[in-house]
Amino acid sequence: MKKRVSPMASLFFISALAAAFHSSSEAAASSQSPFEDNFSIMWSENHFKTSEDGNTWFLSLDKETGCGFQTKQRYRFGWFSMKLKLVGGDSAGVVTAYYMCSENGAGPERDELDFEFLGNRTGQPYLIQTNVYKNGVGGREMRHMLWFDPTEEFHSYSILWNDHQIVFFVDRVPIRVFKNNGEKNDFFPNEKPMYLFSSIWNADDWATRGGLEKTDWKKAPFVSSYKDFSVDGCQWEDPYPACVSTTTKKWWDQYQAWHLTDSQKMDFAWVQRNLVIYDYCKDTDRYPKLPAECS
Repeated sequence: MKKRVSPMASLFFISALAAAFHSSSEAAASSQSPFEDNFSIMWSENHFKTSEDGNTWFLSLDKETGCGFQTKQRYRFGWFSMKLKLVGGDSAGVVTAYYMCSENGAGPERDELDFEFLGNRTGQPYLIQTNVYKNGVGGREMRHMLWFDPTEEFHSYSILWNDHQIVFFVDRVPIRVFKNNGEKNDFFPNEKPMYLFSSIWNADDWATRGGLEKTDWKKAPFVSSYKDFSVDGCQWEDPYPACVSTTTKKWWDQYQAWHLTDSQKMDFAWVQRNLVIYDYCKDTDRYPKLPAECS
């Protein structure tokens, strides 16, 4: 009988390997600074708080409203990372979103890269949903389970974005790769600079078991926590920033960032086998003819 390696043992191994993704010099190049240097509150400032030292930020949701923030700057390509601790306990119906978008609102022509954390009933696993939009068209959802409880400690969630691939990372483990196939009119957002956003809001019409589980407002307020925002990217300057037209000078636009490393491929394969619970590229009921990028 073939010996099987436990999922948790494998993930301890791949997490250690994934930490090697950046050299120390690359890590030093990322900028970390107080909230007000990078972000503005989008709405409900009274639902936003910071720790005494200003290094941890809290967004809260109650029956009245949620809250959100966005970067003051736009970027086109780079590495974007933040540590989050999600709503604990009974969080059914609650969505914590961490995403990049080319517009301040959900405009009809927006490009967007999404992390969405879908709340749960106590004792059930959190689900993480990722999505990609180009020119206002999405429908590229994937859903994963996580290999840890994201409500107990802070974990990093990161996006690597260049002209060759978009990679969604959790604690330096690549959970999703979205490649640019280079074809004309390809569904790959690479033209519009994006802000980075985060928000907490009620979505009990769809978020937990397809909307069957509703938000229990007696448990409010629901609070998500943030710290250690870092960005190493091309900051947009109208009409066109020099760093985009000068390729390969930044680590995130060099050859080794155009593909997963060998160790990252091992991590990614493990995630694909064990943690994916929905992939639009396999949903032939929804897409009788699969989108071109699925091939």
